[in-house]
Amino acid sequence: MTVSDSTAGNDPTLTEVSMHLVKPNDPVVGRVVANDLCMRGKSASFVRHVAIDVSGTPLEGGFKSGQSFGVIPPGTDAKGRSFKVRLYSIASPTCGEDGAGKVLATSCKRLIDEYQPALKAGDGVNHGGMFHGRCSNHLCDREVGDEVLVTGPAGKRFVLPQDPDQHDYVFFATGTGIAPFRGMVKDLFDGPGGATTSDVHLVMGVPYSSDLLYDDYFRELDKKHKNFHYHVVISREILAEEDRLHRGYVHHYLDKQVQLHQDMLPRDRTLVYMCGLAGMQTGVFQCMARLGIGDGFLKVKEDLQGVDPAEWDASMIKRSVRPTHRCMLEVY
Repeated sequence: MTVSDSTAGNDPTLTEVSMHLVKPNDPVVGRVVANDLCMRGKSASFVRHVAIDVSGTPLEGGFKSGQSFGVIPPGTDAKGRSFKVRLYSIASPTCGEDGAGKVLATSCKRLIDEYQPALKAGDGVNHGGMFHGRCSNHLCDREVGDEVLVTGPAGKRFVLPQDPDQHDYVFFATGTGIAPFRGMVKDLFDGPGGATTSDVHLVMGVPYSSDLLYDDYFRELDKKHKNFHYHVVISREILAEEDRLHRGYVHHYLDKQVQLHQDMLPRDRTLVYMCGLAGMQTGVFQCMARLGIGDGFLKVKEDLQGVDPAEWDASMIKRSVRPTHRCMLEVY
């Protein structure tokens, strides 16, 4: 299907995509060909780069960078029904990990938590214990050669434009929200048409430097291409001056980084993509509005226009702020 946003001004015409070539009620079998930790070092989190061969299925050559695919974990629920599909962002370029569209990959974080509350009032019984995300741990546990039930692709708006060189880009990511940007950046700089001439800024926010994903790749690209800029923002780690990393959250960095808020975002040709925690969206939207650079990316309803952006909260933004065609969101 073709997705054509309004072309008024410099609104993008998004690339053509296929949707739901493989439906959840009729999944196909993919085979794991790689499963590796993709973090910078030892971390309290576990994120794995899982690559799946989908050759011979409708997914082969049928996905684009920025889209998602589905995984169905094995087994049935308490009512005997198959578990529902879980969606994962595709971390691969459009040509796949193999260059021929036969292998797609994702950045999968193990979900490990405790049941809450551990004690229920009055019965004295411990209802706690560890909770392991069914699909994330299933996927992270797969070994090379193992089969996985997959569906997709999904998503028609969080993709690159048909003519990428007509726009510049600011990508905001937190955690595994980096996944679609790995694929998009590879399309922009390592694609068959050669490196883009556009300016591309990737802002990656994580709690600790050990949580950075695909860090070596982005640092090498930053050195290789003058028009690619990799910005790392660390929220919780105490940083040494020689680390040359930035302390705070993504919106703090945007507020301080003149190159972004005085050069990139005021350009009519700039597109913004955000993927990660919803709190990032709140902070970035507040910062854009406060600095007076949100007109190209935000539609603010009348009831919020007289309110100081510093007072905006998530519920206000959800009710009264909408992204324009130049702002793409995948937040959770």
